[in-house]
Amino acid sequence: MQADGSIAAVSGDYSVSLGQFSAAAVARAGHLATGLPLASLAGKSVLAQQLHALVRRLAQHGLLDYRLFSPRDAQDLVVIEPQTAGYWPQRAKLSSADTIVLSRFAYLRRRGNEMVLESPRAGALFRICDPAIAATLAALSQPQMISKLRKQTALLNLDLLGLLLDSEMLIKRDAKDRDGLRANEDDSNLALWDFHDLVFHARSTEGRHANPVGGTYAHAAAIPPLPAVRPPWRGKKISLGKFAAPEPASPFTKLLRARHSTRDFDDQHPVTLAELARFLDATARVLSEWKSGADVDGGPEVTYSSRPYPGAGSAYELELYLTVSKCEGLAPGLYHYDAGGHALVAIDASANQLQALSMAAEFAMGASGPPQILITIAARFGRISRKYSSIAYSLILKDVGCLIQTFYLAATDMGLGGCAIGTGNIDLFAKMTGLEFYVEGPVGQFALGRGRKAAISS
Repeated sequence: MQADGSIAAVSGDYSVSLGQFSAAAVARAGHLATGLPLASLAGKSVLAQQLHALVRRLAQHGLLDYRLFSPRDAQDLVVIEPQTAGYWPQRAKLSSADTIVLSRFAYLRRRGNEMVLESPRAGALFRICDPAIAATLAALSQPQMISKLRKQTALLNLDLLGLLLDSEMLIKRDAKDRDGLRANEDDSNLALWDFHDLVFHARSTEGRHANPVGGTYAHAAAIPPLPAVRPPWRGKKISLGKFAAPEPASPFTKLLRARHSTRDFDDQHPVTLAELARFLDATARVLSEWKSGADVDGGPEVTYSSRPYPGAGSAYELELYLTVSKCEGLAPGLYHYDAGGHALVAIDASANQLQALSMAAEFAMGASGPPQILITIAARFGRISRKYSSIAYSLILKDVGCLIQTFYLAATDMGLGGCAIGTGNIDLFAKMTGLEFYVEGPVGQFALGRGRKAAISS
């Protein structure tokens, strides 16, 4: 809190400016360290309005926790930890006649010495502080009517149930739904997901959780680094060196050995639209399409395609979205690659969203600037999960690996630079495209451009 009334939130070297506020608002904001009742933000006074603005800005950056407190017991019942930017607690309405059940994507687990309730669909996790609440949650593995729960649990907290319902930890049972399990949970696309696949997708990317991501070296102090090359097994060794040719046997072998990651690009001589067209033609264009009979009895006819890289079950679920920063002959913006028509289709996205996507890629690569073209590889999950169980998401990631290697080889062959990127923000992509993260979402990224030549010194 600064003398001029400005407030900043600081964590390590990271700082967020929150604006200027009156001395009274600054003093009242100090109570955020121990807890500020949400009701204190609801008034019409200038102080209440300033507090509301400040708290909302903190929430937009995911810098608040929310406590559901029991005055009678003088303890927290639940602490809500936001996992998505802008989460704000809302209580869904419940009546005594409503029937509720836990979402099949919700799970209760131990985190250190705590119990937390999570779901990849939820914008927050719930830290359970009262063991009685965990018992109530266990009972909700089966559909329960609110009126019946009230009889069974004297301390039933409807505020908590409303918060869980709003976060999609709980779902309402439809009167027509006899077993109450509702595989689709109000969205038929969710019926295609196995529990572990959706958890893996949401927790191994950015945007829907608040955990550290990337090269944090969390276990460096406890576990020594493994050697770059595995020590050989004991046993009889058969040397293969005598069979190797003195020079690479083919241009393809040379291409494999020349492949490398390029993180810095020559923005004075960016990649051209013609080069981009050649690159996409070589790596991702639909080569042929055909139809096949129903893959299950009574099912519809299925369409397939072939492309330059292998795909599990010929599903070819991967789609390419190009964030263009610099490309000669192509305006900056977001584009979808129509692999069937070999064309780019512009998608309306804000400048702030495009900048956020490019800056995240720049940071992930440790580069000196944003990529000239950032290719976001998205998956139409239903193309794979309609057929495969338990291995659906792993097959998608294998397909991404095949495509990225194809990108590397094509870029090397064309004299361009490329770099695979290990992270991607699935929530940001959803906002840019309007697609739900579990319908079509990012599973990989690749930076493409003309590599910067090393400076020659005497």
